Amino acid sequence: MLCDLKAVTGSPVVATDGEIGSVRTFLFDDQSWKVRYLVVDVGNLLKRRDVVLPITALKKPDWANKTYCALLTKDQVRNSPDVDTEKPVSRQQEIAMRDYFGPLASWVDSEFGMPPMPTGMKYPVSTPGFPHLRSTSHVMGYQVWATDGDFGILEDFVIDEDSWHIGYLDVKSGDWLQNRSVLVPTRWVQSVSWADFRIQLHHTKAVT
Repeated sequence: MLCDLKAVTGSPVVATDGEIGSVRTFLFDDQSWKVRYLVVDVGNLLKRRDVVLPITALKKPDWANKTYCALLTKDQVRNSPDVDTEKPVSRQQEIAMRDYFGPLASWVDSEFGMPPMPTGMKYPVSTPGFPHLRSTSHVMGYQVWATDGDFGILEDFVIDEDSWHIGYLDVKSGDWLQNRSVLVPTRWVQSVSWADFRIQLHHTKAVT
């Protein structure tokens, strides 16, 4: 089944000992187009605080009821690393996530239902920085360009519920009088530019 990420943004996150917060956005790899983390607001009415939660620390989501159940306690979620969703994840943030979650923060795929690992333990970091990990909420609104010019504006992501793979970009194309929503396969994306707020396709507008 496919799901629009906008439709599940704001969904509750429930720890093993009760509700802990709500989904603010998602962090995805702009090369593999896989969602890797939820960004969870664990703050209060007076102050928002965003922390990261790897999808490997979740039970299989209840997409119909828009609920995410973590395999961690409220304290474990609350003490997760903070993240700046306004730019790609930095080397320092990646190290902090790996240090805290250990194997749960691995980029390799794993099955849902994996038992939680002890948090707060140090694990060796042998991979380079990860500048391709980005926030879906920040990338929404990027200009989408085909090889022959401006195609439209990114409005949403369409995800496969079983694999967490973003298969399509929901792009608003055309002018304000005659705009239409077009689903563009993520396999057509050539690059994502943080500096230019732009997604470059390797297809022409006629193909889309």
